[in-house]
Parts: sequence; structure tokens; C-alpha cells
Amino acid sequence: MTTDTGSGKSAPALPPLFPFAAIAGQPELRLALLLAALDPRIGGVLVEGPRGTAKSTGARALAELLPEAPFVTLPLGATLEHLVGTLDLQQALAASAVRFAPGLLARAHGGVLYVDEINLLPDALVDVLLDAAASGVNVIERDGISHSHAARIVLVGTMNPEEGTLRPQLLDRLGLCVRLANVSDVALRQEIVRVRLAFDADPLALRARYADEQQRLSARLQAAMRRLGDASALSLSDAVLQTASGLCIAAQVDGMRADLVLLRAARAFAAWSEAESVLPEHVHAVSELVLAHRRKPGTAAAPKPAANEASPPPSSSASPSAESGAQDSDWGYLPAQSVPVQRNAQASPLLVGRKEEPATKKA
Repeated sequence: MTTDTGSGKSAPALPPLFPFAAIAGQPELRLALLLAALDPRIGGVLVEGPRGTAKSTGARALAELLPEAPFVTLPLGATLEHLVGTLDLQQALAASAVRFAPGLLARAHGGVLYVDEINLLPDALVDVLLDAAASGVNVIERDGISHSHAARIVLVGTMNPEEGTLRPQLLDRLGLCVRLANVSDVALRQEIVRVRLAFDADPLALRARYADEQQRLSARLQAAMRRLGDASALSLSDAVLQTASGLCIAAQVDGMRADLVLLRAARAFAAWSEAESVLPEHVHAVSELVLAHRRKPGTAAAPKPAANEASPPPSSSASPSAESGAQDSDWGYLPAQSVPVQRNAQASPLLVGRKEEPATKKA
């Protein structure tokens, strides 16, 4: 297996990966990653927390559960063209054919795009990432020449709040947010360390121990995806809509994005829980993941219902873990391809699914 490091070349085969099912102590992280994988339209996951809290481990592990999913890392120094791809304008003008060199968004299609320290990226790159994560499409425009391709990605961004944060406008566009803390339970810390030491001593033996659980998780994830793909399944009742609206109003969020994300996350959670229908309890179960980074200061989280907590959270087997076992076989440079030309009414600079920025704003 190879993993795309974002350098344009495939990295050497990775050593055995820590299994998703073996991660313990971070149930919110596990749930958020599973929901984002079930419905990428949720808009990805922002993982905040100190070092050593399984942020990158969880992201890599998620890709292994998805069928033939690439795991692509966006380097901190990446440029806009590196991310979205490039168009050969000379070829377009001379031969009326667009030569498109795919970027990282194309390579990550169908898999996980991991961005470490997303808060340190230029806003323009974050903007492009969020557009692609929400729409599933990457659009490249240069001097009136347009090209688009599918970019259905699970965006996972991590950051340490001590090193700065994202602007509120960008935070709101990230679907889910998990705020991790250091594990303070002695017994749980011992178990986490014990499993990790066992993996370091014999990775293949530990993976074999969790192989059945990994297979069950992958099968369950794919079954939930199929349910979500059925438009007639898991419809949203008035009670569910009312619950979502009430929670968003109580959190004093801006706009309607939180309502939409909350409903998508609740539907994904119902599918994962193998429920017959989406219930208000499902909305409560995922509400903090959706509202934590959108809630106005001074507003408290709404208490969850005391009884009948709806579908149980993912079983302990659903623990995300660490390594991307994705079959990203040879996700290095893709060859340039000829694609039809589409000319816009007006020429515009390189933009990706965004409105044209004023000329004074840096890309």
C-alpha cells in the first residue's frame, strides 16, 4: 500500500497500520469520523486537541475502513495549484483542448484528505478545501477556460488551539468539530498504552487480533452508506426538524448551515445505528459535534434527554484508529488528460468553485 504525501510522488509502502478498531478513549472522535465518512456532504471534521490524542491516527485509520480509499495528506506549504490542479492555457488556446494535471483533490477522490494544522493554512486554501468537501466537485477556471471533476472527499483537519484558530466564517463551514482532551482515567490510559506497546512489538499480531472487528466495522459502514443512498429511507419527521431548529436557536448560531449539517449528521447516525427512522434522540446524540464550534459565547450546551437516548452510539468495535490502510495504490502524479473546453462569458483568474475575489485580495 502507498500513501500520497502531497509531494506529487507516491511514498514508499508504509509499515503495518494501527487498526481503527483498537483506538480507545476518544469516542467523540470515532463517531465524528464515521459520520463524515457516511455522508461527506456534512463538510468534514475539525479535530482540536493537544499533541498525542490520536488526531492523525484516527484520520489514517478511517481510510482503511473505506473500500479502496486513498489517504492523501496536504502539506503545510502547498500552493493553490498543488491542491486543485492546473490547466495548460497554451494548449487550450492552440488546440482547443484542455490539458489538466490533477491536484490533491483529484487524488483524494473517494477517500480521506488529511490536513494537519489546518489553522496555519492560508484562508484561500481552506476556502477551496471547504467548497470541495461540501459540494463534492472541484472546479478550475483560468482565463475563461473551465474544467471540473468529482472530488468526493472526507476532509479531516486537525489543529492545536494553542497555535491559533480559524476565522469564524471558516469554522462555520467545517461540518463537525471534536475537542479532544488528555485522558485522565488511570485504567484507560494503561489500556491505551498496553495496546500501543503490543502494536509496536508485533504490528501484524495486533492487527490479526482486531481483524474480525475491522471487517465488521467496514461491512457496517458500507451497509449504512447504502441506506443513506436510498432517498426513501430515513426521512426527517416534523419532530426531528423541530428538535434541530430548537437546538440551533438555543446555540444562537448564525444562518441555517448548522440546521442542515445537524440533520445530515442525525440521519447518518440513524443509519449507523441501524435504526428504522430518524428520531429526535439521534439529533441530540450528534448535536454537540455540530454546534460546539458554532455556538455563540455565553450559551450553554443543551442537556441531552435523560432516558431513551435513542440508538446507542457506535459499538466499542467502532473505535477509529490510526492508520490509513486505504488501497491508495499509486496515487502519485496522474497523467495529463485531454478534456473538452468550456469558455466562460468573462475571463477570470484561477478560482475553484468560488466567486471571484477582488484583485486586491491575495490568493
